Amino acid sequence: MKAVWRLAASFLVLTISLTQWGTASAQSADVQFFAETGHTVQGDFLRFYKSVREPGLLFGYPITEQITSKDGKTVQYFQRARFEMPAPQRVQLTPLGQATYKPGRQLILSNLAGCDLFPTGYPVCFAFLDFYKANGGALQFGNPISPFEFHENLIVQYFERARFEWRADRPEGQRVVLTDLGRLYFDQFGENPSHLKPVDPLDATINPILSIKVRAFVAKSVTQPTGQQTVYVIVQSQTGQAVSNTSGQVTVHWPDGRTDPYYFTTDGVGLGRVTFNFENQKQGELVLIDVAVSYQGLPGRTRTSFRIWY
Repeated sequence: MKAVWRLAASFLVLTISLTQWGTASAQSADVQFFAETGHTVQGDFLRFYKSVREPGLLFGYPITEQITSKDGKTVQYFQRARFEMPAPQRVQLTPLGQATYKPGRQLILSNLAGCDLFPTGYPVCFAFLDFYKANGGALQFGNPISPFEFHENLIVQYFERARFEWRADRPEGQRVVLTDLGRLYFDQFGENPSHLKPVDPLDATINPILSIKVRAFVAKSVTQPTGQQTVYVIVQSQTGQAVSNTSGQVTVHWPDGRTDPYYFTTDGVGLGRVTFNFENQKQGELVLIDVAVSYQGLPGRTRTSFRIWY
């Protein structure tokens, strides 16, 4: 693998392409690095990944490199799938739906109009059926292996190689989503967690920071009316790496309408902090704190708070 990366680093220039499903950088026709998760896909697995119209939708991003699994197969895990190669030049999808299915509380349908009945004896209906037909049908997902069921307060249906979820809070036309069964099965099967660690390519330009994630918390969630508070801010890249030298602003919104801005820069582990004093605040009031950061033009925002009490 190191020899491959040295060759790629010597001859290839990073190309970043922004698409509906994110940004990936291509080093050659046979190797592609996904900065979103810090992993590469190559060879037959990459050709299989690109063989569908929307791989980001159906498979998600890679969460491991190509590895030898606990069952002895050559595999690669993705957010919503596992590719395996039981024989040379023949990539297959692991039947993750079958491997992870546990019966839930069944949703009884009184009217099967708008449904298709499958050889396994289960119907697929309504938006699930539309999604199924539009994205590869049995070739991609296999046959249904469950009825409509409730799992974790969601309406779902299991197929041989996937699980469909109905998300009423999403926009019309985007309410059917696929469960991240790849990651679920990785944990359930007991694979080595070290495989999830992002790779560290020799050429740092192929691991760019494409977006930043910001988290903030306060030292004391409840304080007295007069005292001191510290806000901690953590800034990471899309792959979870610390982002240092990030400029940020903490804006404290006091209950009386005043706002106080404070400024910080993250250190070598991506941590910034702001400490301030206050006095004579009213009991029971909530103090909101907005955090805004910027790194090389990439914005990030979050919010935290604390409450005044005696």
